[in-house]
Amino acid sequence: MPRKETVIGVLALLLSIALVVFALLYRDYLFGIANIASLSLLGIFTISLISASVISVTMIPIPYYLPVFVLSSTLSLEWGLLAPVFVGLTSAGGASLGQVPTFLMGYGGKQISQRLAAMTKKRPYLKALEWVKRRGSVAVFLISAVPNPVHLPLTVALGALQFPPAKWALLTFLGNLTKCLAFAFIGYYTLNNVM
Repeated sequence: MPRKETVIGVLALLLSIALVVFALLYRDYLFGIANIASLSLLGIFTISLISASVISVTMIPIPYYLPVFVLSSTLSLEWGLLAPVFVGLTSAGGASLGQVPTFLMGYGGKQISQRLAAMTKKRPYLKALEWVKRRGSVAVFLISAVPNPVHLPLTVALGALQFPPAKWALLTFLGNLTKCLAFAFIGYYTLNNVM
C-alpha cells in the first residue's frame, strides 16, 4: 500500500510541475486582461485549471474570478442568458480538475501534507482541520464554494484523511459550480447593465 501512495504522490507532483511550466510559458497571455474577450470557453477552462492548482499559491497567483466575471458579459452578445451558465460550468470544471493534484498530494503522500501543514499558520489550520473532520461533506462543498486562504492546505488534508476521491470530486465540482455561476451571473447582469 505505501508504494501506491508514493506513486500517486509523485504523479500529482509531476502534474503540478507540468502546470507550472505551462503557466510560465503562457504567463503573458494568461495575465493579459485584454485577452479576455478572445478567450472563449477553452481559455476560461485553462485559466481556471491553472488558477485552482497548487501553483496558484506557490508560484504564480492567477485569479480566475475576473475573467469569469467579464467573459460572461462579453459572450452574452452571442449566447444571451446562456453565456453565464456556460462560463460558470466551464470554469467550475477547470477549477475542479486543477484541484485534483492538490488532493492527490495528500491522498498519496502523507509526508507532503505534513510539510504543507507545517508551513501554514498552526492555529487557523488546526481549527479548520477539526471543522473538516466534524462536517465532512459540507466542509468539502464550502471549501470550494467560498473563496478562502486555507483552501490549498485543507484540500491536501482531505486527501491525507483519505476522504473518498469520488465524493470529494463531486462535492468540489458542486462547490466550484456554485462559486463560478455566482461570479458569472453577477458579471453578466452588472456589466450588461453598465454598458
